[in-house]
Amino acid sequence: MATILVTNDDGIFADGIWALAKALEKLGTVYIVAPDRERSAIGHAVTMTRPLRIRRFKDKAFMVDGTPADCVKLALQTILPEQPCLIASGINNGPNLGTDIFYSGTFSGAMEGALYGIPSLAVSLVEGFTKEAYQSAASEALWAASLVLSKGLEPETVFNINVPYPNKGRALTTLAPRLYSKAFEERKDPHGKEYYWMAGEVIYGDYPDDADISVVSKKLTSITPVNFSLDRISDPFPYKQWPLD
Repeated sequence: MATILVTNDDGIFADGIWALAKALEKLGTVYIVAPDRERSAIGHAVTMTRPLRIRRFKDKAFMVDGTPADCVKLALQTILPEQPCLIASGINNGPNLGTDIFYSGTFSGAMEGALYGIPSLAVSLVEGFTKEAYQSAASEALWAASLVLSKGLEPETVFNINVPYPNKGRALTTLAPRLYSKAFEERKDPHGKEYYWMAGEVIYGDYPDDADISVVSKKLTSITPVNFSLDRISDPFPYKQWPLD
C-alpha cells in the first residue's frame, strides 16, 4: 500500500488534520507529522537556532516543536520508514487563496514535499468549520489525492485546493492577487503604550472567472496547480530588451 504523509500548520490538535488523515487511509498507510501548536501564516520558515524535538502522539502520529517545513523535513529524513508516495497538508482552518499562499504554512508544508520531488497538495476549508464541513473537504482531498497517485503531477508543482461549504462542484483555477486594507489596527496596552494588531479586510477587485477567489465565491472547489519555480511565473520576454550592463 502507498505511504502517505499528512501535516498542517494549525497543529496536531486541529480537527482538520484528523479528518484529512482518516479520508486518506482509504489510499494507504497514513503518517501524521505536525506542529505541536498552531503555526499559521509562518510561511516556509525552518528552525535553525535551536534544537527540534519530536514526540509520539499516538501510533503513526508525531508532533514537532517546529514549523510545517520542519515537520516534513523530519518526517522524510527521520520518522517515516520509507519515502511517501504523497504528501497532503491541511485541512487548514480557513482559505489559502491567491497570493496568500506565500504566507501560508499549509501551502509551505506541501511545497516542502514537492521540493523533494514528492507529489503534494495543500487543502483548505474556506468556511463552515463544522464536522460536516471538514468531512466534505476531506472528501475533496481524497478525490484529488486519488488522481494525483494515479496520474502524477508535473515536476515542481503543488495542488492548492480550497473547499467552500457546501461545495457544488470543482474547477481548475489560477492564483489571484489578494491584498488587504487597514492591515494593522492600532491599540493601547494598559500602560497607554501603542501597539499594533494585524487585522484588515480583503480588497476585492475584478478577478478573472478562472481565479481561485472567483471560483470559491460560486461554491466551487478551487484546484490551482502552482509551480514553485519563481522564475517561471512570468514571461521573461519583455525584460530581454533591458540593458543589463
